[in-house]
Amino acid sequence: MADAGVHSALPEDLPQIARIQRDTWRVAYAELLPAELLAEWDLAEAEAAWAHALTHGPARLFVATEGAATVGFCAAGPAPGDELVDPAGELPADADEVVLIGALLVEPRWGRRGHGGRLLGTAAAELRAAGASRGVAWVPESDQATRKFYASVGWQPDGVARTLDAAGRELREVRFSGTLELSLIAY
Repeated sequence: MADAGVHSALPEDLPQIARIQRDTWRVAYAELLPAELLAEWDLAEAEAAWAHALTHGPARLFVATEGAATVGFCAAGPAPGDELVDPAGELPADADEVVLIGALLVEPRWGRRGHGGRLLGTAAAELRAAGASRGVAWVPESDQATRKFYASVGWQPDGVARTLDAAGRELREVRFSGTLELSLIAY
């Protein structure tokens, strides 16, 4: 494998972030999301949204590379309260120390090479240094690869689920939670 790394996203990374999101969703979520939603993906609109996130936060963006190729990205930052509530609508006592992994995508052709672990590890270390202690991520219930990935770092479903409207199709997600003191477990 060529040199692999992770860096904080720069403006010049934004076209690749948008492309990776589109391409990964088209492969990984083809059975979960309506085909017309995936076909109508607007790269310019996605790039503008990621540019806003890069310049205005509050999430941080990280990019994974292998050699000269950009192969994945992660968006992580303070978790909004509505992402943390339990089924009774209560916030956890540590809500101020919890981050949301809003996106963590590695192109499938670059998968199983450690990029996801490096992305999450880098994000976790930087967010831990800023005072965070725990993270959450929403994962489609039927996405076994992502479920296994989070389990490999010690994160588990915390008993909270939600159903989203994905352009007229229901998408059920479960919330994974775990410490930002990560240890990768082979799966």
